[in-house]
Amino acid sequence: MLTVLEFLLSAAACVLLLPVTVLFVEIVCAVTKRPIPVALGERPRVAIVIPAHNEANMIAGTLRTVVPQLAQSDRLIVVADNCTDDTAAIAAQEGAEAVQRTDPVRRGKGYALDFGIRYLESDAPEVVVIIDADCQAAPGSIDRLARVCGETARPVQALYLMKTPLGAGTMTRIAEFAWTVKNHVRPSGLHNLGLPCQLMGTGMAFPWSRIGSAALATGHIVEDLKLGIDLARAGAAPLFCPEALVTSQFPASSDGVQSQRRRWEHGYLGVILSETPRLLAAAAAARNVDLLAIAVDLSVPPLALLLLLVVTVWLLSLLSCIFARELLPIGIASVAAALLGLSVLISWGFYGRRIISLRSLGFAAIYALWKIPLYAKFLVSREMNWVRSKRDDD
Repeated sequence: MLTVLEFLLSAAACVLLLPVTVLFVEIVCAVTKRPIPVALGERPRVAIVIPAHNEANMIAGTLRTVVPQLAQSDRLIVVADNCTDDTAAIAAQEGAEAVQRTDPVRRGKGYALDFGIRYLESDAPEVVVIIDADCQAAPGSIDRLARVCGETARPVQALYLMKTPLGAGTMTRIAEFAWTVKNHVRPSGLHNLGLPCQLMGTGMAFPWSRIGSAALATGHIVEDLKLGIDLARAGAAPLFCPEALVTSQFPASSDGVQSQRRRWEHGYLGVILSETPRLLAAAAAARNVDLLAIAVDLSVPPLALLLLLVVTVWLLSLLSCIFARELLPIGIASVAAALLGLSVLISWGFYGRRIISLRSLGFAAIYALWKIPLYAKFLVSREMNWVRSKRDDD
């Protein structure tokens, strides 16, 4: 008969084994299966919406990657949201329709996006593409997103990568690798299986019929993730389009990195806890494979947190094995640890070699320990409000 300790440790190991298995399957499918091609129809009429809050130093560079990709009938909208700088003027000089929004109470990207969509209502496009003001769209990406969106009548997410600045240290490179696993490897695995992905906040294309009626005016700190879940519930789960590429850069300053990670990870963990059980229930009730895929993918916590949890349970199970001769917990925890290690190594072998050396990747454990205060703050002082990430030139 199982002791109470053995039962608790075995249960904890089983709970962790589930997201680790999901991660492993996604990664294996990313490197072993061929993507499912999507037929491309006629290029729809597109409107690009760029929400911007005090982005005078970056908006011109972003627009110069977008403007050459526009057709004559397309529109380019920059929503200068609560700006106190020259964002609107610079956007207008670069050829965008610059509209200004001022509301010191209702702050956040969601409100800016809603303002931009309402601005388009009198002359609605077929497809809306949303790009953040600090991102660059690779050539051909707008066309690819628009065509796939028009052909499938579903939201489409581009490959969104964050790059490390020149001279960045090991910890930032590990962060870039973790970002690549989350935004490139895992969605590629889902795409190869013919399954939907999560929205990533930028490089997103939407049919007007979906985005025009979406509930965007919220201060949610991960509004993109929540929007993708809402659309999946409505029968329009987002598709991944790795042929379209949008890039940005990690802040070089430690303050910028910390504020960015706190908002992303606190928001993501909050959505995991609130949405995963409901999505699983809805998927089971409707027998909806897309909803199930969204739910199980959402259940995988950030890689550093998953590493911390797996190692902690494995060490506790090892102590239980040594002192109480309880073998079941260490067996399950060892399987979870092995799958997680394989997932990281496979991802590095196929996607991470250009980012970080295998030797430097060995510091991932230190990186995970470095993030413990961030996860502790989620329990005691969770980030609940939208906060613009600090730029290097702020």
